[in-house]
Parts: sequence; C-alpha cells; structure tokens
Amino acid sequence: MTSIKNAPRTATTIKVRSKPEYMISRSRDPYHELMLRLFKDETTAMRGRRFLGIVEERMREGNPLRTNEWESLIRELGISRSAFYAMRNKLLGAGLISIRGGEYRLSGAFSKDLVDMARWWWTAVLGNSLENL
Repeated sequence: MTSIKNAPRTATTIKVRSKPEYMISRSRDPYHELMLRLFKDETTAMRGRRFLGIVEERMREGNPLRTNEWESLIRELGISRSAFYAMRNKLLGAGLISIRGGEYRLSGAFSKDLVDMARWWWTAVLGNSLENL
C-alpha cells in the first residue's frame, strides 16, 4: 500500500466553460474561479487558494515553504493529512506548484500547457496561421 506522503503526483482535470460569461478574466475573483475549475467543492477551492497564497507569500519573503512543514500547514488549513496531500497533488498535477529542493514554489507549467494547447488548436485543428493568434 502506498502511503499518502509517497502518492504519485498525477495530472488533474480542469473544467472548461464555453460561455463568455464564465470566462475567468471576466470574473470578479479570477483566482477563486480558477480554483473552482480544479476542485469539486467550494471548501476545497478556498483551501487550495489559501495554500497557494501561503506559497506565494513565503516565496516573496525569501523564505520558501518547505515540504516538511506539512504538519503546521494542515493545522493552519484545518484539514486532515490525506485531504492536504490530495489537494497538493492536484495542484502539482495541474502545474500550479512544483517542488524543488524540498520547497514548494509557484510554477509556470500550467500557463505553458494552456498556451501550447491554444497554439495547437489554433494551427493544427483550425488551420490558422500562428501569426493570427
């Protein structure tokens, strides 16, 4: 049996909305809207946002959040160890965070993947020129 701590970091699912009124950039709170597309329920979305906020704040302070600080994190977020690692693994799988040198860091992998998908769809499927994107 795999322990939670050693669970694989897999890809994740994101909800895509096709109507213009659901565009993240039109939302009053784009960050929250993004979390709702990753997590099934509101409570987990809020915790995911809070966790990302902690990672971002600690990076800015020059004191990155260490992976071995998980116990204080679960107390601060008010969740179980398994819920924390499930949330963390979803954020890792989505490419919003990464772990380097035992530290959590915000990651640009999510953005790069979306840009790559947009370019592929625009050129390969729609047959448009990349210059017109």
